[in-house]
This record gives sequence, C-alpha cells and structure tokens, in this order.
Amino acid sequence: MWGEISRPILFKDSKLLSRPLLHDVKSIREHGFTMVELIMVMVIMGIIAAVAIPRFFSNTTFQSRGFYDQVVSTLRYAQKAAIAQHRFVCVAFTTNSATLTTGATVACGTNLISPTGQSPYSAAAPSGVTLGGMANFNFDALGRPSAAQSILVSGYATLITVEAETGYVH
Repeated sequence: MWGEISRPILFKDSKLLSRPLLHDVKSIREHGFTMVELIMVMVIMGIIAAVAIPRFFSNTTFQSRGFYDQVVSTLRYAQKAAIAQHRFVCVAFTTNSATLTTGATVACGTNLISPTGQSPYSAAAPSGVTLGGMANFNFDALGRPSAAQSILVSGYATLITVEAETGYVH
C-alpha cells in the first residue's frame, strides 16, 4: 500500500500502454491567453476605470457627508446645552452655515461658546456644499425644539431630522 512502486500497465501481448503524459498535453495547449480572454480583461478594466476614476478627482461627496455629520453634531450639542444650562439655545441657518446662540428668552442674544472655545459656535460648509429646507428654530430648557425640522445637505441624500416633541436629531 504505502511505499509501493506503481507498475506499468501491460496489454495481453506485453506491450506498454502508450498514453501521452498530462504535462505534455498542457504545454502544447497553454502557450498564452486567447483573444477572447484578453478582450474581456480590457472591457472589465475599462468599466472599473470609468466608475473609479471620477471618485478620485471629486471629493464633494466626502465633503457633503462630513458637513452632514458636523451639522448633526452641532444640533445635538445645541439640545444638550439647552438642557444643561436651563436656557434657550437658538439655531440660525444660512445657506452655508449653522450658528448657535443662547439666552433666557426665545430671542437668544448671547453667543454659545463651543467646547473648543470658539464663539459663536458655528458649523461652516465647505465650498460647493449648501444647506436647504431649513428654518431658524430653538431648543427650550427641556431640549424640545420650537418646530420640527428637516434639513438637506447638498450632495448627500439623507435628510437631517429634528423630531418635534423629543428634539431627537437624526
């Protein structure tokens, strides 16, 4: 069984079976790629290049997503600051920024200081990215917004939503 030496196959007249060796057949047939294989590789590479190359030269999508996250963080900070300080925190929008102010009344006359010391706390959009569908509003001392909001960041499909009763920002 193990270690036995295989013996040649013999016919009735004691001639060796003449079979071509497997590696000889492969070496005759596989000298290169067929034309179909080369064309298919070129087509696949062309499709990948057409899809991938524009992503390397345009970073608007990444900037839009980054600004989306920044606005969500700014609104969550505004709600938490309103609850922690037992004051109103107003959110004022322009087409390319969101600014936070605070006050004892809905008027909100004092700039809200950011955790890094920036005054007023503001989130500015990168070039080519804008805000849409928003209106100025405020959070009361319980963290509830004065009105529900749906905010659109250009270049990013998901809306930023501020729920009416809870102030939940998502």
